[in-house]
Amino acid sequence: MRTHTVMALTAALLAACAPSPRTAADSTASGDRVVDAGIHPAWSRNAVIYEVNIRQYTPEGTFAAFQKQLPRLRELGVDVLWIMPIQPIGNLNRKGTLGSYYSISDYTAFNPEFGSEASFKALVDAAHALGFKVILDWVANHTAFDHEWTTTHKDWYTIKPDGSISRAIDGDGKETDWSDVADLNFASAPMRQAMIGEMRWWLEQTGIDGFRCDMAGLVPSDFWTEVRTALDPVKKDLFFLAEWEDPALHRSFDATYSWELFHLMNDIASGKQPAARLDTLLAKEDTLFAAGDFRLRFTSNHDENSWAGTEFERMGANHQPAYVVSALLARSIPLLYSGQEASFNRRLQFFEKDSIDWTGPSLAEFYGAIFRLRHEHAVLWSGPWGAPQVRLVTDHAEKVYAFSRARGNRAVVVLANFGDAPLSVRYTAFTHPGAYTDWFSKTPLTLTEAGTIDIAPHGYRVLVR
Repeated sequence: MRTHTVMALTAALLAACAPSPRTAADSTASGDRVVDAGIHPAWSRNAVIYEVNIRQYTPEGTFAAFQKQLPRLRELGVDVLWIMPIQPIGNLNRKGTLGSYYSISDYTAFNPEFGSEASFKALVDAAHALGFKVILDWVANHTAFDHEWTTTHKDWYTIKPDGSISRAIDGDGKETDWSDVADLNFASAPMRQAMIGEMRWWLEQTGIDGFRCDMAGLVPSDFWTEVRTALDPVKKDLFFLAEWEDPALHRSFDATYSWELFHLMNDIASGKQPAARLDTLLAKEDTLFAAGDFRLRFTSNHDENSWAGTEFERMGANHQPAYVVSALLARSIPLLYSGQEASFNRRLQFFEKDSIDWTGPSLAEFYGAIFRLRHEHAVLWSGPWGAPQVRLVTDHAEKVYAFSRARGNRAVVVLANFGDAPLSVRYTAFTHPGAYTDWFSKTPLTLTEAGTIDIAPHGYRVLVR
């Protein structure tokens, strides 16, 4: 929802939390951890997720208008459409003219600005026909202040000493500044069951394939266990994405947000941190997350674009090498936000109509190449279905980050230069020498156990065998 709040709540959590490996009937050993083999839908292991902002995507801002973009997105290499909330937005305490998508007044209705139930079903059917999966943004932590439950079931909300309903509450038990949303009380078993019923409705009535769950860490984790227990039998191969960074959530979620990596990539791209700082963070991730825990990697999303700035503002000329590294690390599921493929370089207004300008320089070839690489080379798949990353020993550690992922006779080598000057990067102790092809330029080259690789300023090399 709002990134600065998410980061404040998760930073302390990550510092203290311990690994929480899960068990599964079909599991494989990976080092000293037990990872789940088979817990995720098979289609998700090399998937690419695309976040859809229906309101801003087209001048019309409708399901029908967005549906026309499906063939283009399929050609781009997108597999999963994450659609931001599409339910009616509350009027009471509304922010701006149109309000926040995350202030929902009716869980099983459709914002008339976007279209009807029939037009949404047509969108889902068309997406499925092209091979997409569709997940819906789900806001479990709070509702609008004029949701029906606020009058029919006031006890389903957090009540303040004066008898009024509280605004959404943060992880420290304090009211947030989200004045347009009312905090739900998860001590209420009837509310939990009603919520699960609303989620079931979307699966049964519209055929979606899962949920991206907003502020998942502010909701008790045992609720998500109830959700999966109730909903997994409804439809095969459901996919759940948590907007949070807690290893324990992987008991119920297929993927969690990789917030720490995202913010470190901002710092590396802007020169505030050396590239080698990634080693420390990735080592930390290895201790906290099982190999089968998928992590959402991104350089932008709706929160970042609107509140913190575009990738061009935060990362400058290094937004492309930052995406290359993020997308190709182990555990990664890459995310692309609406408009990134057209170099959209403006903060979208969050509470108003503010259409994306699609006339910017196209980056479709860049992103499409990464997505094809991920689809075609199994060593880059998520979790244990891909290969682990191994740091490539190089010089210029302040500006260069390099790693390989290899299994058998297949290998991919990734190098990124976050500096302002071209570099001839010297590497040593490479364990997968042989004939390679540059994925982007298509030029052949041979990698020996030690040698040099030239990289342009703010550039990247992806070498494939």
